[in-house]
Amino acid sequence: MATAARVSAFAEPAFRRYFWSTCLSTLGTWVLRFLLGWSAWALTGTATWVGIVSAAMLLPTFLLSPVFGVVSDRINPRNGMLLTLLGQGLVAAAAGSAELLGVFGLGPLLLLLLAMVAGAITAAHQPLRLALLPLLVPRGVLPGAIGVSAIVFNSSRIIGPALGGWLLTRASAGTAFLVAAGLFAAGLLLLARIRLAPRAAAEAGSTLLGEMLAGLRFVRSHQGIRVILAFTLLNGLLGRTVIELLPAISGKLLTGDAGTLATLTATAGAGAIVGGLLLARRRNAGDGLLRLVVWSQVAGSLSLLPIAWAASTLRLGAIIFALSMAMTVAGIGSQALAQLSTTDAFRGRVMSLWVMVTMGAPALGALALGPAADRLGFPPILLAAALLVAGASIWLYQRDGARAL
Repeated sequence: MATAARVSAFAEPAFRRYFWSTCLSTLGTWVLRFLLGWSAWALTGTATWVGIVSAAMLLPTFLLSPVFGVVSDRINPRNGMLLTLLGQGLVAAAAGSAELLGVFGLGPLLLLLLAMVAGAITAAHQPLRLALLPLLVPRGVLPGAIGVSAIVFNSSRIIGPALGGWLLTRASAGTAFLVAAGLFAAGLLLLARIRLAPRAAAEAGSTLLGEMLAGLRFVRSHQGIRVILAFTLLNGLLGRTVIELLPAISGKLLTGDAGTLATLTATAGAGAIVGGLLLARRRNAGDGLLRLVVWSQVAGSLSLLPIAWAASTLRLGAIIFALSMAMTVAGIGSQALAQLSTTDAFRGRVMSLWVMVTMGAPALGALALGPAADRLGFPPILLAAALLVAGASIWLYQRDGARAL
């Protein structure tokens, strides 16, 4: 048993194919997100529009993730992911065509529409991805597989924006969007090689709404999952929101160009990789892991305190690195706790709620902090948000955390 527990997820051929597929498709996702954010700033020059476009990519998660959580418990998630990768590739191709034809220059409405479509596809993709992963590896190596997936995600946060920024300086935004479309296509072809056993049919007479409500009742009855979701919400309202607003933060604090934004976003990705590696070395779960999540959120919040003195790329980059590292530890920790706390029967629905909170909280944060920063500036707004999140994290753990797991 001890030997089996140490087997790597890469011993499974299906996981190896998934790994290379997700490397390409996740890279495409970050190139696409970077380009949409940069296009919003280039077209309007306002943090408000950057926040609106960011929210358009994230808010559909609130409405659609619970639906796709039920779907991911019903269907072969690999087949669903093939459709979502195809959809993301089409969005990137459409954005590239619009850039090359000069359509984006007519105004930001088409950009907003494409961001909303990309957000809707992401709302479907994430629950399917989280439901697929446990089907590819034995349960004993599932935490390792989660860690590898997190490292891929955060590595792409470095490489994707860097690639997008390089393409903007060497070619054009249209070309960069088309490169993202090619990455999605390559990932789709690799994913198509994975074969899974057919999934059992849903119970006779069950409905989409009925299964969704059953999942909500399961979460409501499970205090541990409720607490995990609450900490995930706090993490998203600050850490992920700051990353989403980096185009505006870079522009307002540093008067930065595309290269500056690529550097800062890559710095955030570097911090996330370090955070992921730190968490991967930790073996205990339960309350010990929950405490790590809490204090990581507090440390990440406090790292924003010197934001008023971040007048150079080096200083701001150091703050973003520390914030991203701490918030990544909190985010991966909450995902691992959610995966280990649920059962296979409800995994898709529980993880869809986790995705809903993870992706939706930054949308709310961006909508709130973007316009506020246009009026008052980023330093006082980020300082206030940091203190609120740090205080709320400590209060929530003292009230419910110790009894949750």
